[in-house]
Amino acid sequence: MIKLIVSIAFATALMGSVAFAQTSTSSTKVATQPNGMTQTTTTTTESFGTVTEFTPGDSLILKTEATEPMHYTFNKNVEYVNAHGKVIEASKIRKDSKVRVHFVKQGNDLVVDKVILTPDKH
Repeated sequence: MIKLIVSIAFATALMGSVAFAQTSTSSTKVATQPNGMTQTTTTTTESFGTVTEFTPGDSLILKTEATEPMHYTFNKNVEYVNAHGKVIEASKIRKDSKVRVHFVKQGNDLVVDKVILTPDKH
């Protein structure tokens, strides 16, 4: 009986950690300087999904756990890397590729600075 309860608790914790690992949240900190100016600090957000559309150097549409696909634009210096952090060519990213993207929200845009090609199996 105890083994069953421990197994259920472990399985529940594991499912929860997998679900939360899919998309991280961002944080923004606004500080007022002594001269009255405000300074905004934004933390990069990370999201995981499957590429549905991709235009190198321009934009990416990613199918995530969200109900609607997410549309991202790229900053001028977007970096493409594999799961080990090695820089790869943008041509390695294709429709149906599994990727993790690092982005910041700028106004209504989600602007990507890094695309990480991940292994197909999780």
